[in-house]
Amino acid sequence: MNLQQLRYLNEIVRCNLNISDAANALYTSQPGVSKQIKLLEEELGIDIFVRNGKRIVAITEPGKAVLEIAQRMLHETENLKQVGQEFRTQDSGSLTIATTHTQARYALPPVVKQFTQSYPGVKLGLHQGNPTQIAEMVLGGEVDIGIATESLALYDELVTLPCYEWHHCVVVPPRHPLLQEKRLTLKKLAEYPIITYDFAFTGRNKINQAFHDAGIEPNIALTAIDADVIKTYVELGLGVGIVAQMAFIPDRDRHLRMIDAGHLIQPSTTRIAIRKNQYLRGFGYHFIELFAPHLTRDVVSKALHLTT
Repeated sequence: MNLQQLRYLNEIVRCNLNISDAANALYTSQPGVSKQIKLLEEELGIDIFVRNGKRIVAITEPGKAVLEIAQRMLHETENLKQVGQEFRTQDSGSLTIATTHTQARYALPPVVKQFTQSYPGVKLGLHQGNPTQIAEMVLGGEVDIGIATESLALYDELVTLPCYEWHHCVVVPPRHPLLQEKRLTLKKLAEYPIITYDFAFTGRNKINQAFHDAGIEPNIALTAIDADVIKTYVELGLGVGIVAQMAFIPDRDRHLRMIDAGHLIQPSTTRIAIRKNQYLRGFGYHFIELFAPHLTRDVVSKALHLTT
């Protein structure tokens, strides 16, 4: 048994049991991958996969147990490499962050600027996706840290910590009738077509919940995955927008007006997510603290330790 065989096993599962795709991802040959998996099965004395001819169609129950252990071993192997990197080159390496458009566009720029100034030798990568995709990237080891509002806390395999709370706002064109309201209500808002986030994004469930609790059916005319698209269509007069308040910047959004909706919709919480047993390098802890100052290295490391 060797780490190469475990990597082959993990990649086959990651590629939906397609050996050809796994071989391509590993820059090796399909026969070579098949041979190593057969050798592993022979050594363990079990069938890891269910086969139909030469094609793998499922993973067996003992195979699932082997996969879980293999993934844990591969993860710890990566942690060993990180420990070496930490003490060999403390101010160089790479850090990858998965986040949503809203966080990348409106919350992270000052953090990224300060981080890159502090660690010019660290290559910082940003991957965008919806919250479910972000959680899966963290779980799969594709990124070091995930940042999102929805879904992250639903994954038991992740350590999630709250960063900050934020509110929604309503954006409308200048001279829109809603600007004359002394105190905006959901009932009044529902009189207009609404443009807001896709269900998977940025507190959308809080928007739905607010209307549901009030017994009001909103007219959701259009959904999008980021605030910039929503604001564009509001400018075109297709409806009123509901976006994260951080996404409204008066100097840039001069063709729109903002109405606070904090009293209408419950606040949302942005969280960071780290895979359990993850070894974070020092600059990873520093990035988190720059984003959420209360999440010091001591706080984050204790949270990781308590869940191992």
